[in-house]
Amino acid sequence: MKKWMCCFAVCVFLLAGCSESTDLAEKEILSQETDNQVEEAEEKIETTEKEEGETAGEKEGMESLEMEKEPKEPEIIDLEGEEFFEGLSGAAVLYNPDKNQFFIYNQELAQTRRSPCSTFKIVSSLAALENGILEPEHSTRKWNGEFFWNENWNQDLDFGQAFQASCVWYFRELIDELGQERMQREVDRLSYGNCDISDWEGRGNTNNNNRALTGFWIEASLMISPKEQAEVMERIFGKNTVYSEKTQKELKKVMQVETEKETGISVYGKTGMGKAYGETVDAWFTGFAQKEQESVFFCIYLGRSEGRDVTSTIAKEIAIRIVEEYDSAWGD
Repeated sequence: MKKWMCCFAVCVFLLAGCSESTDLAEKEILSQETDNQVEEAEEKIETTEKEEGETAGEKEGMESLEMEKEPKEPEIIDLEGEEFFEGLSGAAVLYNPDKNQFFIYNQELAQTRRSPCSTFKIVSSLAALENGILEPEHSTRKWNGEFFWNENWNQDLDFGQAFQASCVWYFRELIDELGQERMQREVDRLSYGNCDISDWEGRGNTNNNNRALTGFWIEASLMISPKEQAEVMERIFGKNTVYSEKTQKELKKVMQVETEKETGISVYGKTGMGKAYGETVDAWFTGFAQKEQESVFFCIYLGRSEGRDVTSTIAKEIAIRIVEEYDSAWGD
């Protein structure tokens, strides 16, 4: 009996020990689980904070990019041009995109749309070159035998000769071959003034009814302001141009102007002149000038000036003087 009681006591003691060990093990397990849960919670907080930080950073980055995508409006500065125009009615626009500045003489007239006349030969040449209609090395066109007022037009001409002589019949043929759809696409891409080429044949021209010498760009439906002319020049020849280097090279070749002074400035441009009822109403010279790696895009416009002779040659002379002498338009 005593032996049995001893055995029972030992069993009770062992069971009590086992129970105590189990409790301790369970406590340790619970403690470990709690620690794991705390660690997991802390990791979740860290991850959330990190993700929120990244999201905030991305948001700030996107906002910064959006701000970069929205370019500042160019500053417009009055250009004191009286000494250059000497009493002629006109406007001057110089645009330096590196400085993000326009220098404008006679702002009201500079933003008034007029017929581009032969300055449009820059754009028609551009469109023909880009669309494979014009290949300068194989560009001779036959004169049809009709005698025109400009003797330089009364012969076979290649692209360079036609551009320099501002031969209307040559570019009338070129534009017709290009076609209205492609021409419309190019003026739209350039945001060229009112982009209106609807008077394709130029029947609105009151100075001439010879369809070899009329078109939408000569005192007809297409209109552009001097400020827009300078902007178009930048779209063609600026740093962000979409046009090929080959096209730009060919245009620069025919647009380059010989200047009298050695100033280190190269000038490229095209004249244009339009008449109504026999009187000159529009005279232009538009293009760009380069000095080292810097470019200034310009347009000079002359309108009716009572008692004064108005020609595109005078506009050209004014333009050359301004880009050579108006130092404020160039970088420091």
